[in-house]
Amino acid sequence: MPFATTDDGVRLHYEESGSGVPVIFVHEFAGDHRAWETQMRHFGQRYRAITYAARGYPPSDVPADVTAYSQARAADDIAAVLDHLGIAKAHVVGLSMGGFATLHFGFRHAARALSLCVAGCGYGAEKGQRDKFKSEVAAVAVFLDENGIEAFAAKYAYGPTRVQFENKDPRGFEEFKQQLAEHSAVGARNTQLGVQGERPSLYDLVEQMKALTVPVLILTGDEDWPCLQPALLMKQTIPTAALSVMPNCGHTINLEDPDQFNRLVGDFIVQVDAGRWPVRDPRAMVTSITGMK
Repeated sequence: MPFATTDDGVRLHYEESGSGVPVIFVHEFAGDHRAWETQMRHFGQRYRAITYAARGYPPSDVPADVTAYSQARAADDIAAVLDHLGIAKAHVVGLSMGGFATLHFGFRHAARALSLCVAGCGYGAEKGQRDKFKSEVAAVAVFLDENGIEAFAAKYAYGPTRVQFENKDPRGFEEFKQQLAEHSAVGARNTQLGVQGERPSLYDLVEQMKALTVPVLILTGDEDWPCLQPALLMKQTIPTAALSVMPNCGHTINLEDPDQFNRLVGDFIVQVDAGRWPVRDPRAMVTSITGMK
């Protein structure tokens, strides 16, 4: 079983398929490396497709100390996997927690990103939701401590932005729920407290987003309520960003509608590799509504 080792000694399990231009997939909190199987099979036919289990997610190491988990670490762990594989630059595709890590990878390691696909990114970002989100993070940690991962999976899987997946694909949803129940309770708890609960709001990162020059695709489901406004913020702020909203979709869009997800990401990567991804024309950002002042 292959592992990459980070600079703080954490071993990260990774998998890869195919050859060519590298594309690395970064999973969400409720998923793990297995959540990208449909993407690994699809993109592995055209690219060097890579995915890994984040720290805290077996078979990767599960540090017992919550201080080993942070938003910066999550971004740097992407670089650690690329370093181990001898990859200088890659397309980076992340969902939710992985979407935040992908965005921060762009801030911290922009020279190593061929592109960034930031999907399902925004939970807890809105200023009016920060305290609520932090309280729910604390509640998740307590629940995991008191009830374990299986009871947690049975509850967390039915969140308001995940029931769309169950309605659309019951078999896929059951697989997702079962895999969630196989996670480490300690890893999930520490990830919530160290990464989710402590990451900065996107609304506090506007200047960093304005400075991004890497091609960016923002993806969200139209029923992924906590991500809709943050997706618009990123679109409006990042000068190289495009936004695509997937209809009748919740949070787990790569699982819920893999064909559409793969097409959107694939078209994006093709345009980037062809050198045809645009930077926004500044004339599109004037304050006039019609241009007729």
